[in-house]
Formats: sequence, structure tokens, C-alpha cells
Amino acid sequence: MQKLKIGMFLFPDMTILDFTGPYDVFVKAPCFEVVLLGETTAPFKVEGGLTIQPSVTMAACPQLDILFVPGGKGINALLTNGAVLDFLRQQALGAKYITSVCTGALVLAAAGLLQGYKATTHWRSLELLRMLGVDVVEERVVRDRNRITGGGVTAGIDFALSLTAMIGGEELARIVQLQLEYNPAPPFRAGSPHTAGTPVLQATRELTKHMLETRRGIIRALLQERGMPAAPPS
Repeated sequence: MQKLKIGMFLFPDMTILDFTGPYDVFVKAPCFEVVLLGETTAPFKVEGGLTIQPSVTMAACPQLDILFVPGGKGINALLTNGAVLDFLRQQALGAKYITSVCTGALVLAAAGLLQGYKATTHWRSLELLRMLGVDVVEERVVRDRNRITGGGVTAGIDFALSLTAMIGGEELARIVQLQLEYNPAPPFRAGSPHTAGTPVLQATRELTKHMLETRRGIIRALLQERGMPAAPPS
């Protein structure tokens, strides 16, 4: 089976499950060769303080077949990081698939790689993705031609299994799913803003309000710098 080279872009303060959920799928699927890349190969801390280390720098990265960007607090710095955005644009020219999970979609959009495509992100950031001119769809996994995006955090496993089925076939994806015993049975129906209930939804909105306002400000400044209007909310 031919392996497609999938580059997983890692950065400080990323959400670890955005990365490790898909990673555990990809390393079990023989149709992928996983490349862990970053701006440098120096160790850094992700959300919560866990230390992680890329193995390949952007400068040394080969042409990828699949480009993948996770999300997390650290995307704030990436949204205006010219070197990273240029790297993503350059890799996208030769990549077969451009992908993300959670707020990694905002980074792809900041690089201009989701405009004209349907895409999704974490429910709390859907309006931010819309500001960047993306056709937003509130789904667990969204595929539009060669753009494949996953929703928030745990949707990374769904995304990765869907991508595995596309590349290696559905039977392989099912085998990997069983290896992971991915058989979700959450103790609460609080995993979606549509089912969590008003008290939980209000508390979560308040908890994430500062993050949302900060990112909204970054995106507005970015669009203003580029002479682009923010897309109105739907």
C-alpha cells in the first residue's frame, strides 16, 4: 500500500487531543507516513504543560501529501505569524489534501486556504471562521473537495478515521477504530451546545468569552491590515 506523507504541524499551547487523537489513528494505518513538524525542533509545552518535540523543521520539511493543523490557545500567535502562514501556503500548492481539526481551521483560513470552501471548527469559533470569509458548516467532519476539517477536539478522531477510509479504504478505517476501541458512550449529553442545556452553555460561554474576544480582535486587525472586510455573521 502506498503511503501518503502527512505533516502534523505542532506548536506551543496547542490542544494535545487535537493532535494525539488523529495521531493515534494515523500511526496505526499503513497508508500514512507521519511527519511531526514545527517552526523548530526545540521542545515546547502544550496546553496543560506537557512537553512535546517536533522532529522536522518547516525549513527541512519535504513536500507533504497531506497538511494537517490542530488547534488550541497557541493559534493566536499563528494567525499573524508570516513564516508559518507562508509555509502552509507553499505546502498547499503541492499537497493532495489540506486538513485541520478544531481551531486549526482558523490558521488555514488566515493563510487563505479555506476561502471558497465549506469548513468547520470548534463550535465556539464558528463565527470567527465565518469572519475570515469561509463557508461555515456546523458538522463533526466537513469535506469540500480536497479540504477536510474536523470540529472541536474529540472530532479529530472522527476526522482521522474518515480520512483513513478515503485513503486506505473503509475496512482499514474500521480495523483502526476497533483497535482504538473507539465506541463513544459519554456519561452526559453535554458535548454539543445544542444538547448541553442552558446553564452549562451559559457557563461555558462565560468561561471562553475572553478567548473569543481576543481572537476576534486579532482577526479584525488582520483583515484590516489586508484591506478586507470581515464577513458578517449569518
